[in-house]
Amino acid sequence: MADAVLARATALYSARNSPTLTHLKNLLIAYLLFRRLLKAQRHLRARGLVQTVRDLWKWVVQETILLALRFPAARKKVDRELGEARTQIEKSMVPQGPDVRRHLALPQEGQTQEWIIEEMAKMDTESEGANWRLGKLSGAVYHGGDDLNRVILAAIARYSFSNPLHPDAFPAVRKMEAEIVAMCLKMYNNPNGAGVTTSGGTESCIMAVKTHRDWARATKGITEPEMVVPVSAHAAFDKACAYFGIKVHTIPVNPETRQVDLKRVARAINGNTIMLVGSAINFPDGCQDDIVGLSKLAIKHSVGLHVDCCLGGFIMPFLEEAGFPVKPFDFRVPGVTSISCDTHKYGFAPKGNSVVMYRSAQLRRFQYYVNPDWVGGVYASPSIAGSRPGALIAGTWAAMHYMGHGGYVESCRAIVSTRRTIEQRIKDEIPELYILGHPPASVVAFASVHPDISALEVGDAMSRRGWHLNALSNPAALHIAVTRLTVPVVDTLIVDLKDAVRDAKAAPSGKGTMVTLYGLGSSSPVGATMVGHLAAAFLDTLYKA
Repeated sequence: MADAVLARATALYSARNSPTLTHLKNLLIAYLLFRRLLKAQRHLRARGLVQTVRDLWKWVVQETILLALRFPAARKKVDRELGEARTQIEKSMVPQGPDVRRHLALPQEGQTQEWIIEEMAKMDTESEGANWRLGKLSGAVYHGGDDLNRVILAAIARYSFSNPLHPDAFPAVRKMEAEIVAMCLKMYNNPNGAGVTTSGGTESCIMAVKTHRDWARATKGITEPEMVVPVSAHAAFDKACAYFGIKVHTIPVNPETRQVDLKRVARAINGNTIMLVGSAINFPDGCQDDIVGLSKLAIKHSVGLHVDCCLGGFIMPFLEEAGFPVKPFDFRVPGVTSISCDTHKYGFAPKGNSVVMYRSAQLRRFQYYVNPDWVGGVYASPSIAGSRPGALIAGTWAAMHYMGHGGYVESCRAIVSTRRTIEQRIKDEIPELYILGHPPASVVAFASVHPDISALEVGDAMSRRGWHLNALSNPAALHIAVTRLTVPVVDTLIVDLKDAVRDAKAAPSGKGTMVTLYGLGSSSPVGATMVGHLAAAFLDTLYKA
């Protein structure tokens, strides 16, 4: 018995140490090492040596500080300060007082229409919100006028119960959705292309990423996808990468033109790249990337190119006809494979509608989800949602027909002329500020050239004057997305901006929302983490009844 056990052990030892098995183990180790080195090489090539060292140093310092913050005394202090910030957020957002009625359970009996309308009116007065009709908002409310609003509401009322998931029950909604996509494709010079409506710009961008991921997997066998985006691209692309497990290479922009650095983009492309992204226009400073240059790279490397026109959706296609210069950005650029366009911004459609377009119906197929084996029957949907509000599709269709081509040209002319006026008056009358890049459409961003003036202080001073501008970072700046509501208040904007600059220079408070939040984000390697906690607290507060 002992001899048999010994023989078996000897045989097993010999097998484990056989030359063949040893070679296989060495090959496996070499393969894994090669893959690691290849990933490191691609990362280093995309980021560059200097940026890689900076990122590594920042990570080391951040982890060290976060480790130190785990000690009881430090943790207690951080928790206390975050708790105070959370309390301030709740006070600013959740209505307080004895007259505030909270509806935390269904009423025992249904309420009347009169009661419901009266209660809504009461809730409108419980918290102090921005009066958007005064025109002191950056973007946010894209109002096409009261007459158009009545048309949209009539369409919504007519199709309030409709659901495009059931085209047999709502054939008119199916037809309207298809026509919305067709009209947008015509606007972007690809009438034979394909598209889908979505719930907004973020979903349009996410769907474009999903489509290119599945396309690259099916046609190229890419299982570890990567994409290359400008640092100025919308956060929706980072969100898509987080959802889908895609590695994203974020490329800096030229500080003068605010266009993505094409040489850095080219360095970041590798065998796992599924797509590039360019903006026309981007959200932060309203500038347009070099779409033609990105197209050449996309064609050379056989990767997709998505152009994000969400913000510029119903401005960019009408610039030339409205009398303004415009650089190529649509499907006439050969390397462009998809474009996102928000109908619910300058298209004046009801909120909750956007369109993502593709060069071909074949590419659009990769966006679909189809499950033929579900026990509930064959399930197929074009985008993330299953059921969708047909009422919003009807409202969008109605808005586009009410405005018409000529209406959008006139709207573009008024809005872009206003943006150009604001830009020129800042240049001529407020020497402490400078314009970021060369914006072609509806957005203008400005930062401080004066070392003693913080653009964020200016933003807080503008807030005290009733303005709601967008704060930016890297560099610290402000922007305004001009809408129809902005057109009549340009003089007020410039007067208030001059006064805000004087306030920021003479007596900076250091306590405003913009200064506190964005200053914290850049104050230390863990600043962004702290801002993340505050952002999460803000999101929690959205659902505090």
